[in-house]
Amino acid sequence: MRVMNDIETAAALPYKALVEALRAMFKAGCEMPVRHHHTMGVPDEVDATLLLMPAWTPGQYLGVKLVTVVPGNATRGLPSISGQYILSDARTGAGLALIDGAVLTGRRTAAASALAADYLARKDAGHLVIAGTGSLSRPLAEAHCVMRPIRKVTIWGRRLAAAEDVAADLRACLDVEVVAAADLEAAVRTADIVSAATMSQTPIILGDWLPEGCHVDLVGAYKPTMRESDDSAIRRARVYVDTRAGAMKEGGDIVIPLQSGVLTAEAIAGDLYDLTRGTAPGRTSDTEITLFKSVGAALEDLAGAILAYEGQAG
Repeated sequence: MRVMNDIETAAALPYKALVEALRAMFKAGCEMPVRHHHTMGVPDEVDATLLLMPAWTPGQYLGVKLVTVVPGNATRGLPSISGQYILSDARTGAGLALIDGAVLTGRRTAAASALAADYLARKDAGHLVIAGTGSLSRPLAEAHCVMRPIRKVTIWGRRLAAAEDVAADLRACLDVEVVAAADLEAAVRTADIVSAATMSQTPIILGDWLPEGCHVDLVGAYKPTMRESDDSAIRRARVYVDTRAGAMKEGGDIVIPLQSGVLTAEAIAGDLYDLTRGTAPGRTSDTEITLFKSVGAALEDLAGAILAYEGQAG
């Protein structure tokens, strides 16, 4: 069995190739049982989450990810997401690769957002605002810059010092203007794409702030009780999700508006299956506001793991 550490996994998953791997997998589909989702109590801090996510293409590849999300790691200077991915031969069951699950998760999550933006963001989108300074901030910036002609990236965090650190890191790898912002509202009001990846329990992206033609990419708030956008954002936007089954059950940005009646299931315009297969329209004008909610899917992990394994094998 090949073992791929974090550096090898990142090198094997360049964003353009990963976006195209996800596009192909959503078009083709795969077997994807409902993931196991367990809450784990952690003494004296916020609960952690354990996820087990299997998926396979019959007779080809089988994969399963074991991942933990530990919000309390922020106070320890550790990544909130940890895990491993096991890729096997779906015909024989033999193990093929053990892949760094945290890097795979971060990069495929960012690639899924970039894939959605390829259908939902304006073609000329030039200003990307990222809310959040965690482990997803850099992957999201890099992935969106691959799919759109981003000229400026603005980073916002609850602590300006943390936003400054992320901005400095991005300046070293992106050939665009990168700044840190203390005022999220002011940044959003000039944004073409707003990407939020936070642990927020309550809305931080308000619909009244969104300019015409803006695309909202919601990646955090991974529990049905958590939320990054408010009702106004939902009302003003054409709403899309990564998968209907996942987002309508797990993502508070969708679950809470569905429960209150602000959003109906029928009003969700499409998911990544629909967008990649052409069964739902993407952006229909340069002035409409679009909103994409991602909760992650085992299909995305499998597509990334196959890309990493076959690239290393080659």
